[in-house]
Amino acid sequence: MTAMTVRLADDKHRRLKEMARLRGTTVNRLIDEMATLLLAEFDAETRFQLRAERGHDRQNRGLELLEKAAAAEPES
Repeated sequence: MTAMTVRLADDKHRRLKEMARLRGTTVNRLIDEMATLLLAEFDAETRFQLRAERGHDRQNRGLELLEKAAAAEPES
């Protein structure tokens, strides 16, 4: 595990400390949870960008597949 020093404005630190207290956790745990969420968001964005790059210039094929799928659905 790695230790990290983060400089925050006093007001932010006070608010984070209060938030952690209300959630029944520590500021360290709160920061760890926020980092986990940010990394998950970053990973999702990266995966999306890679998929978008793979699909670049393939819009017409995608639309054809959607039309084919729509035609195969039974009507209600």
